[in-house]
Amino acid sequence: MATDSKKKKNTAKSTASKSTSNGTTGKKTMSKKQRAKRKRRRMLIFVLEIFVIAIMLVILWGVIQAENIGRVEIKEEDIVINEEVQESEVLKGYRNIALFGVDSTTGALTKNTRSDTIIIASVNLDTGDIRLCSVYRDTYLNRGNDSYNKCNGAYAMGGPEQAINMLNMNMDLNITDFVTIGFAGLKDVIDALGGVEINVSDDEIVHINSYQSCIAKDLKLGGFTEVTHSGLQTLNGLQATAYCRVRYTRGDDFKRAERQRTVLLAVMEKAKKASVSELTTIANNVFSEVYTSLDLQEIIELLGDIAKFNVVGNDGFPQADLRTTGTIGTKGSCVVPMDLESNVVWLHRFLFEDEDYSPSEAVKKYDAQIESDTSKYVGMKGN
Repeated sequence: MATDSKKKKNTAKSTASKSTSNGTTGKKTMSKKQRAKRKRRRMLIFVLEIFVIAIMLVILWGVIQAENIGRVEIKEEDIVINEEVQESEVLKGYRNIALFGVDSTTGALTKNTRSDTIIIASVNLDTGDIRLCSVYRDTYLNRGNDSYNKCNGAYAMGGPEQAINMLNMNMDLNITDFVTIGFAGLKDVIDALGGVEINVSDDEIVHINSYQSCIAKDLKLGGFTEVTHSGLQTLNGLQATAYCRVRYTRGDDFKRAERQRTVLLAVMEKAKKASVSELTTIANNVFSEVYTSLDLQEIIELLGDIAKFNVVGNDGFPQADLRTTGTIGTKGSCVVPMDLESNVVWLHRFLFEDEDYSPSEAVKKYDAQIESDTSKYVGMKGN
């Protein structure tokens, strides 16, 4: 664990102007505690919207079974937040959650499986605006334990705690919560919603069907329905999950991360229209495929307000103009941030609209190590 950063519990504090009493009768002044509670409620609604329907299904199953299935308590001392980030006033106006999709057909959601999907979900607590940022799985970063390699190995090594630390340490974030789902769970979610609308290109068809074959075999499904034509169409759960895994077209893994966000947004739109009975079906189908640190009981009260929140932006890290690729010694083909500091500045501008962000000393140290490790294999910082 890195020693140059300390943990400080992130709290969703209200950034609204403080109400003061004017001595008149009539309307009651909202207390600081009430304002904080209201902010927290708004934050939790965001969680429902952004991670497909996974949270909903766990909540509903929890209500039915009266137990917290798939929930884990993250220990405060296990999470690293860079020292300068702890004092950031800008970040106090946002709630950030890590979303992990793991390549597992056996329910191995806690560790020992790589997180092939990594998405940072950030909500502005004042406006409700949501932004999603994929972190490319092969990105060469500090993996949360001062070893450097492809970032998706952090989850396999130390579960969600280490994967969260990887994100916090390299990107100056303050994440303390996560949601993990296996691709089998995603398939069931989409099927329960009646499929999702996706615009399929000609060059994607053969790969979608190839991945369907592999997933169907892994899940012992017995067969699958081929995608036969391009264009906008309704994909079932297996087809959409296979679509998420396609990487062998123009754009490679960068395009795959975009496909994952496309499916996520499509599922969110269907989730807004789902009935209670449909959500209950989803709960029964996929509750065992979700693993999370979130307090489910608080979220139960918020189901009715999901439609009020919207995703206003999505992108990928490292940013397109600030990354390169190459084979890094024995570590294989990696995505390399040409300048980690500049990427972190870009990320804070994208997620938090912070135009004057200055990276922490920790990020500067990791940047120097990444350059030292990779510069002889790929061009760095314009060289």
